[in-house]
Amino acid sequence: MKHILFNLKDCPPNLLDDEDFVRLCTWTAAKESKSELINISCHKFKPQGVTALAMLADSHLSIHTWPEKGIAMCDIFTCGDKCDPHKAVEYLGKIFKAKQIESDAFDRLL
Repeated sequence: MKHILFNLKDCPPNLLDDEDFVRLCTWTAAKESKSELINISCHKFKPQGVTALAMLADSHLSIHTWPEKGIAMCDIFTCGDKCDPHKAVEYLGKIFKAKQIESDAFDRLL
């Protein structure tokens, strides 16, 4: 089981505040990690910010954005052997045009 907490920094605010874009990125990140996607829930905050949560058969993926700070705080937790959560991190860093990615990866044991 892998759990990666990661921050995408210095991202364009317009990407971070676009609910449809964040939803699509969440869907694609789940697919990139080879996770089975069950459901996505997304919420656009006023005046700004988006939260997206993907329920995965293997666990979950979350994205929380702060456009005013140019940051997205994310995590992906996978408990299957076929998944590669690092692929989701790599994809999201690229698609959100992050100039910096900070991450911590943890092996979770039962």
